Amino acid sequence: MVRPLTEEYYVSPQITPEAMTQLAEHGFTDVICNRPDSEIGPELQHGVMQQAAEAAGLVFHFHPLVHQSLLETANSVRQKEIIDAAKGRVLAYCASGNRSSVVWALGQAGETPADDLIDAAAAAGYDLSQLRPMLG
Repeated sequence: MVRPLTEEYYVSPQITPEAMTQLAEHGFTDVICNRPDSEIGPELQHGVMQQAAEAAGLVFHFHPLVHQSLLETANSVRQKEIIDAAKGRVLAYCASGNRSSVVWALGQAGETPADDLIDAAAAAGYDLSQLRPMLG
């Protein structure tokens, strides 16, 4: 299930290679894989997903995040750079969509009010209230 956090940035749980064509048909231009290969079987590894994305005309970004390093600034900076460089809608996925939501919110900290970030995530089903001190 694809969930919007903004008009241009969406998150979801793990998708399948077959979903790439549908994403392209719905105006997405970029897909960010925030899920490490070590969490999934070979049929969903980033190489398979990248091949499917590129075949559908999408730009694929492999930016694996693990819980232990999720809050590192370099991760939110890289995610924001990918989002900002995209020419259209971006879908970021991981196991549940939570990591993709967290790294997005941290990348927006200081530019977007904390309440707006928390509310956008909550509307999509993610509770980021524990990040309030880090979001400003």
